[in-house]
Amino acid sequence: MKRHIPNTITCCNLVCGCIATTYAICGDAKMALLFVILGAVFDFFDGMSARLLHVSSEIGKELDSLADDVTFGVAPASIIFYELKVVDYPSFMEIARPVLPYVAFVVAAFSALRLAKFNLDTRQTTSFIGLPTPANALFWGSLIVGFGAQLETTTWFMPMIIVGIVLSSWILVAEIPMFALKFKQWGFAGNEIKYCFIAFSAVALVATIAAGLVTGNANLCYSGFSIIIVAYVLVSILTQKKA
Repeated sequence: MKRHIPNTITCCNLVCGCIATTYAICGDAKMALLFVILGAVFDFFDGMSARLLHVSSEIGKELDSLADDVTFGVAPASIIFYELKVVDYPSFMEIARPVLPYVAFVVAAFSALRLAKFNLDTRQTTSFIGLPTPANALFWGSLIVGFGAQLETTTWFMPMIIVGIVLSSWILVAEIPMFALKFKQWGFAGNEIKYCFIAFSAVALVATIAAGLVTGNANLCYSGFSIIIVAYVLVSILTQKKA
């Protein structure tokens, strides 16, 4: 039975991605984000359980990539798709409204490419090359949930989303070394960037939650993830080492 445990957890990730996609297309970005987060939890534990139980397999590896592309590729792309349908467009771009939202699914395609590259790249055992798909999904979900209501009526938000799609798709597959929160030893020496980033992330989450409670805007509480992901990319670029 134990050999089926990791794949069962992976399938739970896949189901979360399907549910998130359904909520996203129906316009409920908050519920979609919550199921993306839940999928990320399952994604963390499927690999851990496979290692602990010593039951890693090629089928599990392929299934994990499929689940990840649904949860961290198709689901966030669907969130962006719906957002591009409802945001205000500059008047000269209004004619493109029926077609332009489908550009969002470029994110799903590049997420699949990122996952395929990860499966074949032996350099990514202790760090990443390119932005991990869960981080990209959390960025888009939290950005739209946290700031969408304030930005939807701003005409420049739509072009910003298009630029963001192009930029995030490139970062997914770019040869940019990015640190992973994996520890060979728990001392501060040698782990300065990781511990400082964890501390920053905690402060950012607390600050955005507090801001949401103070302003009465519950959605603002979710915005911390987008801030953290931007910081993660910037810190990785500024401190990058040859992978």
